[in-house]
Amino acid sequence: MEAIQGQEREIQKCYWIENSADLSVEAMMLDSKASDLDKEERPEVLSLLPPYEGKTVLELGAGIGRFTGELAQKAGQLLALDFIESVIKKNESINGHHKNVKFMCADVTSPDLKISDESVDLIFSNWLLMYLSDKEVQDLAQRMVKWLKVGGFLFFRESCFHQSGDSKRKYNPTHYREPRFYTKLFKECHMLDGSGNSFELALVGCKCIGAYVRNKKNQNQICWTWQKVSSQDDRGFQQFLDNVQYKSSGILRYERVFGPGFVSTGGIDTTKEFVQKLELKPGQKVLDVGCGIGGGDFYMAENFNVEVVGIDLSINMVSFALERAIGLKCSVEFEVADCTKKTYPDNTFDVIYSRDTILHIQVRQLYFCRFMFKHL
Repeated sequence: MEAIQGQEREIQKCYWIENSADLSVEAMMLDSKASDLDKEERPEVLSLLPPYEGKTVLELGAGIGRFTGELAQKAGQLLALDFIESVIKKNESINGHHKNVKFMCADVTSPDLKISDESVDLIFSNWLLMYLSDKEVQDLAQRMVKWLKVGGFLFFRESCFHQSGDSKRKYNPTHYREPRFYTKLFKECHMLDGSGNSFELALVGCKCIGAYVRNKKNQNQICWTWQKVSSQDDRGFQQFLDNVQYKSSGILRYERVFGPGFVSTGGIDTTKEFVQKLELKPGQKVLDVGCGIGGGDFYMAENFNVEVVGIDLSINMVSFALERAIGLKCSVEFEVADCTKKTYPDNTFDVIYSRDTILHIQVRQLYFCRFMFKHL
């Protein structure tokens, strides 16, 4: 096993030495349009981070510092780490003026990497795990849970399903996994402290990166936000949805009954009837509250040329929606979110659509409807 892992690391290291020769944004993003994408994508990624002002931040796979300088502006202390020496030195030459940043050349899979337990408030990585084997991801996940303080956050973003960048490569050892691989693996992370207390990771958010949807009609760029919590914490209704009502096997049964992309009565036929009443116009932005596995969103985007953001509390639902989106060239984003808590800037949407969702919301939470009008 150690020999296989060693081969993996050597392959990945050679790959990145070759593809980071010019130490440019294009090389790091492996895309000829990286500069334009970066202007839109980087602010979006940063906007998704939990508050970290004055906190201790660990950036894994920091590269030449596309995010390092931004993180340094708010962090109390930041450790930027990458396993290619020329790359981390370039980062230091760009961001070394930030006195709260330390730079380290190290491999995240190495047992020699020593990070103190419960010492970090936020772990940030962008395109890291897809360059690790399954076993390396599993081992790193367990270590990251230990590094995090209780209440601390883990944020990571990965390319799933397939390649996004258009740079030509002699070979490509990247692991383009399904999103549910990461969701399942990190949901199953547990640790015990010295007093016998049990901790795990609770999913705070999961969504595709909108910049890639808008510019490439590509839903394969997925990010996750997790929080380290006590295993005794109650996460209630979301767990009920994913473990009981909308287990993966149950979702597939619903889809067989109601048709591809649908888990609601009537499937595409009733969707057409309801959507006709919306009088959608090209270019409008639609929020679908309780999007399920995305059938209605795909229908609206493909037939009316609108941009759709679909949110659902069920992790399993959104995972299936992302899978169904692959190969569809339409502007649809998906996100795991609680509609009673999720907020957007005022006047974000032209239309808010919801089907078979409000019946799941307690009466005392229906106040959210008042706030939804602010988004129109």
